[in-house]
Amino acid sequence: MRTNIIMLGLSLLSMTAFAQKDQVKNAEDAIDDGNYAEAKAQLKIAEQNLGELNDKWTENFYFYKGKAYMGSGNSSAADLKIAAEAFQKAAEMGNEDATESLMALKNNLIQSAIDDQNKEDFASAAEKLYTSYELSKQDTIYLYYAANNLVQAQDYTKAVEYLEMLNEMDYDGSGKEFVAVNAETGEVEVFGSKEQRDLMVKTDEYKEPSVRKIPSKKGDIAQLIARIYISQKDYDKAIAAMDKAKATNPEDMSLLKAEANMYYQMGEKDKARTLLEELAEKDPNDADTMNNIGLMYAEIGDNEKAVEFYNKALAIDEEMNNARINKVAAILAKEREIIDEMNGLGMSKADSERYEELDADRKELYKEVVPILEKAIEIEPNNTDAIKTAMNIYSNLGNQEKVEEMKAKLNQ
Repeated sequence: MRTNIIMLGLSLLSMTAFAQKDQVKNAEDAIDDGNYAEAKAQLKIAEQNLGELNDKWTENFYFYKGKAYMGSGNSSAADLKIAAEAFQKAAEMGNEDATESLMALKNNLIQSAIDDQNKEDFASAAEKLYTSYELSKQDTIYLYYAANNLVQAQDYTKAVEYLEMLNEMDYDGSGKEFVAVNAETGEVEVFGSKEQRDLMVKTDEYKEPSVRKIPSKKGDIAQLIARIYISQKDYDKAIAAMDKAKATNPEDMSLLKAEANMYYQMGEKDKARTLLEELAEKDPNDADTMNNIGLMYAEIGDNEKAVEFYNKALAIDEEMNNARINKVAAILAKEREIIDEMNGLGMSKADSERYEELDADRKELYKEVVPILEKAIEIEPNNTDAIKTAMNIYSNLGNQEKVEEMKAKLNQ
């Protein structure tokens, strides 16, 4: 009797294994028919007694599970994560098709996230990018992109969680990328490797290969964290996050910029300007820093100091048109005081003489900014603000020929 019981038990085990094989085969047939819901249902039943299958059928189970959850390409991030994990297990068991499918899934996941970004569905993009990171933890850039999409989606709680994770990792994100110009479109395109870029250049479809430096993202990360905490009026956390980032990277210029911006957002503008001036001493070749210091001096009405820093910015980068336009604004700021005095004068002879003096002073200001504006328009022929300002100044100077020239530029 005892022997019969054992035989019966073995028979039941064999029947279970056969049933599971049938379910895996049914899942395969459902996938071939595009019926992914049925495939999932069959696999869920088979999974209950997965340990009864031999290695080959277990490998098949995970492979088909991956295909079922990957679906036709429009699966959710949660399903894609399940698919990736299944493909990973099948690949580890020696399934080469699973290895290829896993690579395809990762590519599809990233492309799907890009499509979501283009549709401004930032929450979905963030979920898919985070899933990409979870599938391949060495690809930390996807965690960074996920955090940025969460900021766009205004999910600041989760965004700051991801950003703090990056801070904990001391994530830098700097490096280099290999680029070339598409011969047909003229657009600069990025390639996955130097070898890939060089191969495409040999086809004559691409030209002008070069290497582009990717700057550190530590400053951006610290600034985003600070921005979120500032928006929540949690200034202590904002300062603590910035101090922590600086402690590990004291010479990172991007962090010093981010710190100055943080204090500016907090309303501590003197502190922000002091930090920028310290940064300018450490890095005297940063035109953006010089321009920003100029803006801060202009904001407190010290236009002479503002012009000094705009000039420094232009000495570093002659093409920096925003510094040039800012310089024009700082010079013309003196006009307000002149006009106010002119409007307050009476009709006496002395007042009339003073009026003429002030009018001459005002025209000297105009003459001072004319060459600056002309240079700005030369660099940016479509800068309508610069053209309109120049047109008004030429009109006040009585230069009708130049007024007509500026009108023609606007019409173009």
